[in-house]
Amino acid sequence: MLLKKNIKAGKIKIQLFSFALILFFIFFSKLILASELEGNFTHIKILDKISSKNFLIKLKNGEDIRYKDLLIKSIKCKNSEFDDDPEITAYLQVKDLTSNNNDDVFVFNGWMFSSSPSIAPFDHPVYDIWLIGCN
Repeated sequence: MLLKKNIKAGKIKIQLFSFALILFFIFFSKLILASELEGNFTHIKILDKISSKNFLIKLKNGEDIRYKDLLIKSIKCKNSEFDDDPEITAYLQVKDLTSNNNDDVFVFNGWMFSSSPSIAPFDHPVYDIWLIGCN
């Protein structure tokens, strides 16, 4: 009789250990997936409204890049988890260098979405910016 109780206790311990192991792998796979979704580079397209030309620019996250009269900085870029309808989001900061009285004010400072650029529009008289990709 004592032997059966020890076998049952051993089965419960094995079940608890296997459950904890499964939870660990699920959590670990989420961490790996989250790190794969964030990119180091942000791809944006700039439209010069005067010349009607598009320019594709690759920004390294955290670094400023100067494009004509704009100073552009990408803070963070992230791809969506869903493959069927990909969504790319990026946190961008844009300064207009022609404006002398607004040295510390951003023309655009916020999240930009690739599928819906009108949610947080970039409003500038000369340039227009679209989010293209993240890798």
